[in-house]
Amino acid sequence: MSVTHRFTDLEGAAPDEAVVVVDVLRAFTTVPWLLTRGVTDVVAVAEVDHALALARGGALDGALIAGERGGRPLPGFDLGNSPTALADVDPAVLRGRTVVQRTSAGTQGLVRTAGAGLQLAASFVTAGATAAALRRAGVGAVTYVVTGASLGRDGDEDLACAELIAARVDGGDPDPAPYTARVAASDWGRMFGPDGPDWAPAADLAHAVDVDRFGFALEGRHDADLDAVVLTAVSGGGWPVG
Repeated sequence: MSVTHRFTDLEGAAPDEAVVVVDVLRAFTTVPWLLTRGVTDVVAVAEVDHALALARGGALDGALIAGERGGRPLPGFDLGNSPTALADVDPAVLRGRTVVQRTSAGTQGLVRTAGAGLQLAASFVTAGATAAALRRAGVGAVTYVVTGASLGRDGDEDLACAELIAARVDGGDPDPAPYTARVAASDWGRMFGPDGPDWAPAADLAHAVDVDRFGFALEGRHDADLDAVVLTAVSGGGWPVG
């Protein structure tokens, strides 16, 4: 299987044959945890006001709102963007709910690539399932949006994940360790050290490098009525794939 791989930042993000939007720290590490704890779907938007309008009296009235700006939880939002913090949320609060998510990197990439032939959101926790979904789709070219390579950051945590997925799409099965080691060493990863801010717990790094924790990929579908991208879990078909 011959596949062309292209890597871009948010500035170059646009719809394409197949797009993988990568956000390791932390949007697309958090989303799988939301889904496995009972959330039915996650609706990604770019703007804070849009999230509030949808969930506070709008088309998704009563939905939970999750996300951040600059990593920090936002006033008026129900949840932040930390997979570690979700452990403290009563499962009954999440079960059967829709979550509207707005983040500084991940959801921006999804909105900019809405309408792609195949749109996936990924991090290390869904890397194998994402590669399997791409192989199953038989795409000839994949664009990876390295969302962390924006906002003045190097984004190496996201590039590492994208490179691992690409290697697996090409049929390889490399040791993930050299890729995951780049997460803590990246510009943004260094925020999550022992002396980091309270919104950046060190435990989030462990969640972020838990490779193949989930056996499903995150597929995006543009919803014109909501002007948003709806993320749902789709089977990755297992890893490795033949």
